Amino acid sequence: MRTYESGAALASEIAKRGGLFIREFAEVPDEGWDQLVDGVDRTPRQMIAYQLGWMELLLGWEREEQAGATVVTPAPGFKWNQLSGLYESFYQTWETNAVDDLINRFEVLLDEVVQLVNGLTEAELFESGQRAWASSTPSAWPVWKWIHINTVAPFTTFRTKIRKWKKLSGCC
Repeated sequence: MRTYESGAALASEIAKRGGLFIREFAEVPDEGWDQLVDGVDRTPRQMIAYQLGWMELLLGWEREEQAGATVVTPAPGFKWNQLSGLYESFYQTWETNAVDDLINRFEVLLDEVVQLVNGLTEAELFESGQRAWASSTPSAWPVWKWIHINTVAPFTTFRTKIRKWKKLSGCC
């Protein structure tokens, strides 16, 4: 897994990778948003919904802990071995939204995640045990790893998927 020398470096990478990811969707035609193609496991809408779901969870975990609530990870009603059901809930949440709404929401959440990173101290980001939600699994990762695996890593992976989708669909 990639590492970061500072919170600023992580924030910069989130903004960069998120921007590269979301720009890939500009060429997707209206009729293609819900189209599965052989060789790609998600539709374009599902790819964005997945990102929206994880960013909302990540921001929610932090917001709830800061409000003094007990955070349930990954989400109420889901366990870590039930992620496929969680993904389905992301898809259902966004299945009827206009494309512009998906993209706008992504940009808002991306900015909020960058602000979150910029608002945390280096200790809060890089030292284990700084947040209960980040210590909720046996891995007890520091916050930066949770942020990385829910932003930079999937932005990069899903950028490859949407590019493959565009090629295989013949749209772009």
